Amino acid sequence: METWPGSAHPLGATYDGSGTNFAIFSEAAERVELCLFDEDRNETRLEVTEVDAYVWHCYVPEVQPGQRYGYRVHGPYAPADGKRANPNKLLIDPYAKATHGSIDWSQALFSYDFGDPDSRNDEDSAPHTMLSVVTNPYFDWSGDRHPRTPYSQTVIYEAHVKGLTQLNEHIPEAMRGTYAGIAHPAIIEHLQKLGITAIELMPVHQFVNDSTLQEKGLNNYWGYNTIGFFAPHSEYSATHESGQQVQEFKAMVRDLHSAGIEVILDVVYNHTAEGNHLGPTLSFRGIDNEAYYRLEEDDKRYYTDYTGTGNSLNVRQPHSLQLIMDSLRYWVTEMHVDGFRFDLAATLAREFYDVDRLSSFFELVQQDPVVQQVKLIAEPWDIGPGGYQVGKFPPQWTEWNGKYRDTVRDFWRGEPSALGEFAARLTGSADLYEASGRRPRASVNFVTAHDGFTLRDLVSYNEKHNEANGENNNDGESHNRSWNCGVEGHTDDPAVLVLRARQQRNLIATLLLSQGVPMILHGDELGRTQQGNNNGYAQDSELTWVHWDQADVPLIEFTAAVSRLRKEHPIFRRSRFFDGRPVSRGEGEPLPDLAWLGTDGQEMHPDDWDEGLARTVGVFFNGQGIGERDARGQRLVDVNFLLLFNAGDEDVEFVLPPEEYSAEWEIVVDTAGEGADAIARPAGAQQSVTARSMVVMRAFEARATEPDHSVAASLAVLTGAQTPSAVDA
Repeated sequence: METWPGSAHPLGATYDGSGTNFAIFSEAAERVELCLFDEDRNETRLEVTEVDAYVWHCYVPEVQPGQRYGYRVHGPYAPADGKRANPNKLLIDPYAKATHGSIDWSQALFSYDFGDPDSRNDEDSAPHTMLSVVTNPYFDWSGDRHPRTPYSQTVIYEAHVKGLTQLNEHIPEAMRGTYAGIAHPAIIEHLQKLGITAIELMPVHQFVNDSTLQEKGLNNYWGYNTIGFFAPHSEYSATHESGQQVQEFKAMVRDLHSAGIEVILDVVYNHTAEGNHLGPTLSFRGIDNEAYYRLEEDDKRYYTDYTGTGNSLNVRQPHSLQLIMDSLRYWVTEMHVDGFRFDLAATLAREFYDVDRLSSFFELVQQDPVVQQVKLIAEPWDIGPGGYQVGKFPPQWTEWNGKYRDTVRDFWRGEPSALGEFAARLTGSADLYEASGRRPRASVNFVTAHDGFTLRDLVSYNEKHNEANGENNNDGESHNRSWNCGVEGHTDDPAVLVLRARQQRNLIATLLLSQGVPMILHGDELGRTQQGNNNGYAQDSELTWVHWDQADVPLIEFTAAVSRLRKEHPIFRRSRFFDGRPVSRGEGEPLPDLAWLGTDGQEMHPDDWDEGLARTVGVFFNGQGIGERDARGQRLVDVNFLLLFNAGDEDVEFVLPPEEYSAEWEIVVDTAGEGADAIARPAGAQQSVTARSMVVMRAFEARATEPDHSVAASLAVLTGAQTPSAVDA
């Protein structure tokens, strides 16, 4: 087959309408072969002779989209020196836009013989590994544009492509568990009902199913085991055609954008699926082991591991950093995604040893004209030394706020001394972010996420129940900050069920009415359970999938209602932190933008916060004191709100604050399900708040009768006739 010199840029396989350019980086290579495969896996090898700055490249005029390929890299094999080239191992292109097939975990995939890590195995791995695929870059986006929803208006929904859609009977069976299923009207309409503005998809980069899990009859469900940073995971494609997963993914993004929903990807750039020195040779290891991985200085056979997965990507190496940045730009420019959540992001900042907010990775992100424009969310920790970095990422980043999760859980389960911290988390975590010039948007607030209990399990279990994972219940977090409401797991006790339902509403309402960016875990609004399993990473089964037919409809309606309240009132989604001034007011001075109130309706004093067993608090939000303007320069104002929290075991009588806060109040949310109405309650009156519940009150305003917007009414105005009644209209 004829080859031309081609170009060293761009890396990967690029179809131009006639043929395909291939380019791969390897400083370790002495020789590179491009291997083309037909549908029967018959192989044709082409010598890549052109090399420019360690980029090997060629152009093949005959290669069209759908062509399957791989590489064989010839070079030194000396693991003690960090060199692991072995041309007998077919390698996945790190820049492949799609893949075909899967890994079967044959001995041939490993460069050593099992039981002897220092040996060399030369079996051909081509029949046992996945292949790279040339893709068609052309797609009809139909004028698609990024929604660009401001953080202050963002509500995130963390979801798994398969788990969210697999059991939804409104989706055609062939589309369940796929990108096409995510874009189905049944899913989009549900997200819109909840007020979701962004769906955060758990890993969709091509990943590998672990052999250790397969041996137990399990699967890598979550997907934090990436091998292809440019390729959509092929098993989430409804078409199952070679390369068509790219088109299907783009169609999903286009349809979500049409509904006003952004797409955020959970990305795993901190490590790859090749594992430690005992792992397979699938791609990076055989292409240039020293360039792509952090190796131990004293013995380069071994990999530095800050992630608990066996290896860490070498972010000190320019080509590794280029891989990350090229991947990010590709997903924004070619796949139209709107942001990224970076798994174990602290690892990406370890340019040398410590986590460094001035590392090359952060500098590149800040300077990149494409990547800096999208949502950047860090999981701000890893397992390395000093790895917990909540509040310490650069200004343009937002963070999963683990302290928010822990504090809100503690408050609602009645832990002592949680009141002061709860107040800080409710109002945007200024203690974590304000000193570095950041705003409430820096805090992605969540109570549950994929890792841990679901919301329903959080109020139903004191202990994890992970026996199904095959590790004798030793895996997963043991300190869950959960409370089972008196009975472990399933119960028919009506009192316990009522309390659990109330606790779920407490947590959802707190989340949606806190300052910052709320994130809901998929299925929490439906009452999804994993039967107490808090580590469902290996459970690709009905245990982890969303059971739509068992949905808690009242909880869905409650979640949607509170989400609408948040959307309608800018006081719950401020762009700036409260300042609480004046702290001490003289007579006639204006109210502060925020005030903390005791059960007596008076502003709290420092001693009140020091009461270790205090589980009640009121907070006043001043709608006139937002102090911000909208995009068109209009000053934002809102009505005043009063939030009353009671995490104690007894009902509490709150005295409503003096008339200067509001002459009258009405209840708009009562998680006990008793008090939401339009009845005006005067200042100074008593308001009962049920044990373990919260009440949200709004300054009462008499409402005029709704105008008649019917077509007949409009015509009557034009003709000067009397407006017909609604019945006539």
